[in-house]
Amino acid sequence: MNYFKKLIGDRIYLSPKGVSDEEIKKFTEWMNDFQVTDYTGKSGQITTLIGEKDWLENSAKNSENRVFDIIDLNNNKLVGTIGLEHFDWIERSAVLGIFIGDEDYRNNGYGTESIKILLEYGFKYLNLHSIRLELIAINERAHKCYLNCGFKDTGKSREAIFLNGKYYDKLHMDILEYEFDGDYIRNKNIK
Repeated sequence: MNYFKKLIGDRIYLSPKGVSDEEIKKFTEWMNDFQVTDYTGKSGQITTLIGEKDWLENSAKNSENRVFDIIDLNNNKLVGTIGLEHFDWIERSAVLGIFIGDEDYRNNGYGTESIKILLEYGFKYLNLHSIRLELIAINERAHKCYLNCGFKDTGKSREAIFLNGKYYDKLHMDILEYEFDGDYIRNKNIK
């Protein structure tokens, strides 16, 4: 697979989203794994190799989105994906999405590091004012991670997510540019 070290952190780097056959296969596997999809709200859909290829290619072609593969810096292993989408350039806002697909990398701080790198990129390079996200209320691990990264709870939509025969609240969170403080991108030229 061809990865490019666009944003380098301590243990991972973010590479612009790729569409190699290996990546298509890996993402198709992850998008059919309840351990991943239950928390992304996609457990009800079926993902095929062709469908995932189309989605990845369209995502890569959309110059408006900033979508990255999360890669282990030590072994160049694909870990997951993270991105900023749904930009509003007047409000200077975007929506963050992330998942760690490789189960060996979950609960080990890789998601937190990826988010902090992307927040720095969004605020200090894209001139965003607000980055927001949504998550299912039962995903306590992700909620704790987002709080640790500086996100604030902004509300919820009651029983807005249907999963496994039940309805769950959808939590809304955001972080503003002046609430973010950090220096996580290691390969920047101007310090």
